[in-house]
Amino acid sequence: MFRTPLLSDFAADLAKLDRLQRELGERVALETPWVRRFRARARTAAVSASLALDGVRVRLDASEALEGGRGAAGDEDQRVVASTALALRHVGVLAGDPALRWTDRLLLDLHFEACSSEPMARPGRWREEAVHGSEAASYRGPEAVRVQELTGVVLEWLDVGSPRVPPVVRGALAHLNLVSIQPFSGRNGRLALIVQSLAIAQGGVLPPELGSIEAALARDPRAYAEALREARGESYQTQRSAAPWLAFCVDAHLTLTRERLDQLDEAARRWTLLDVFMERRGWPQRLTVALEQSLSATVDRASYTAETDVSPATASGDLRRLLDAGLLDSEGRGRNTRYRATDTLRRMVREG
Repeated sequence: MFRTPLLSDFAADLAKLDRLQRELGERVALETPWVRRFRARARTAAVSASLALDGVRVRLDASEALEGGRGAAGDEDQRVVASTALALRHVGVLAGDPALRWTDRLLLDLHFEACSSEPMARPGRWREEAVHGSEAASYRGPEAVRVQELTGVVLEWLDVGSPRVPPVVRGALAHLNLVSIQPFSGRNGRLALIVQSLAIAQGGVLPPELGSIEAALARDPRAYAEALREARGESYQTQRSAAPWLAFCVDAHLTLTRERLDQLDEAARRWTLLDVFMERRGWPQRLTVALEQSLSATVDRASYTAETDVSPATASGDLRRLLDAGLLDSEGRGRNTRYRATDTLRRMVREG
């Protein structure tokens, strides 16, 4: 497998990243309404970004509904969202298990969950053929007969061979090794990102959705592909240095962690402003939830009911009140009605 680079070369950036991630971890551990909302949106963004790297693009509000169990997975893209979200929720559970072991079965199960709606990826089964498709044009993976052996080396390293390696480094190396081995017939990149998130979350500092780098990779897929190409070459060559790849991952983590701290500041400011607005109007504080949902994507009766635990009738009344006040615009009819923030609401939030 690719070896861990000399970490002294990354000491300054790793120390900086550790400090920022610990700050973020402490802040998202607080039980505040905006933190819960912030984490939910981060989970949705991680799923959407991971799928975007595979060419699957689903609206954030549709993705969020499916993850919350409110949507009907009626088409192929929606089923992919649901299965990938399930795998990431599983990662959240696994990360908190002190008895977790990195085994073949764990990897097979995560692949099955993430790809269960895509039979061409042969979910949960080892690759039995040469690497094919678009990947074969630029990279030649190891022979299929070596897949289980090589993957076993990586899993053993994750399980017992890397206790002193920082979680971010463990995650980056696991990602690189798995996408280089190509253990499965398809969606190896998606599986590698899931494993990377789990390896980082095991460190106990950040939940999986905030320790992942999918959002950074999806912004510039070409840079991601180039970083992999530089690290692994045109064929399976583990004697190559993993240092450029680690530098790429650490930089992505630094960028995203800073952004998330800024976003958390903005979420707290926005939520406080909306709460004060509700108080001045004499309206229930729960209406802040509807406005928050409308500002980040769209809100409908089902999503509002799920987050506030009010009756459908009360939810309809609340949304109608915000519509009449000029804070929401509506589209669709009946159960398909969705609401978006108006320019008036956005200007109010922007100007404070």
